[in-house]
Amino acid sequence: MLSSGLTLIFSMMGVLNFAHASFYMVGAYVAYSLVGIVGFWLALLLAPLAVGLMGAGFERIALRRVHKFGHVPELLITFGLSYVVLELVQLVWGRTAVPFTPPALLEGSAFTVVSHAQQGMSLMLGKAPPDVCAAASCSTFPATKAFMMLVALLMLLALWLLLTRTRVGLVIQASLTHPEMVEALGHNVPRVLMLVFGSGCALAGLAGVIGGITFVTEPNMAAFIGAIIFVVVVVGGIGSLAGAFVGSIVVGLLQTLPLTINGSLATFLTHLGFTVTQATPGYPLLRLTMAEVAPILPYLLMVLILIFRPKGLLGTRED
Repeated sequence: MLSSGLTLIFSMMGVLNFAHASFYMVGAYVAYSLVGIVGFWLALLLAPLAVGLMGAGFERIALRRVHKFGHVPELLITFGLSYVVLELVQLVWGRTAVPFTPPALLEGSAFTVVSHAQQGMSLMLGKAPPDVCAAASCSTFPATKAFMMLVALLMLLALWLLLTRTRVGLVIQASLTHPEMVEALGHNVPRVLMLVFGSGCALAGLAGVIGGITFVTEPNMAAFIGAIIFVVVVVGGIGSLAGAFVGSIVVGLLQTLPLTINGSLATFLTHLGFTVTQATPGYPLLRLTMAEVAPILPYLLMVLILIFRPKGLLGTRED
């Protein structure tokens, strides 16, 4: 969800928004404040709109002024914005986590996988009865994460349809490549780019609302997820929505599948017949389990992508 908004901003404006994760955090906190007033479902709509207006205002007041000076000033001003947003969030909501809980509809599990010793596996929507889980092994999938997956897919589909199948999308794409021609046709290019930046921030705010109820809403949530967003975008291909989708899946698998493997390279070499002891060169690295190295695997993949395919998996090479 976050990589879609970041990709939208970069592909349409050429701006790599370092404060994107900060808008994600603001979305979670704004929704938390609105839940007590209008309820969760209305807050789910209002919070992204508020974040989008903040992003559009930032583009109009600050980012537009440095756009003509190139990418480095753009990076620096968005990098500085991330620190300003962090300090403001801590001043308003404090430095500790806030109790942002999901609504009743999203509490519990979306479905339960019941594994029977002799009858195989079966799927149950909602929560399985206690007597069923007492006689079998049950694995539940949280409703919040199922909702997150659904919204992410709908967001990706909506962006693709907007940019490729509508007149608005054609104007947005032409504003980046042929701004003089678009202005000659009567369109306000600076306003179009402002709306694009605000829309990307609104998508980050929407992700923040759902991320806030799924994980923990705290000031460090932006730093926790900010780095991995750029890994996803680089791996998938900067500026490619399809690449953002593929990169998200690849990075997600790299973060989770190794957690199911308890072995290490030392264990693997032992199975092959080699003798691995503490005297073996590189033993401190060989003894690390896959679960221990899982957090760094996405970053290693990013390094390899930058070396062998700088445009990413689905990125296009510029002439």
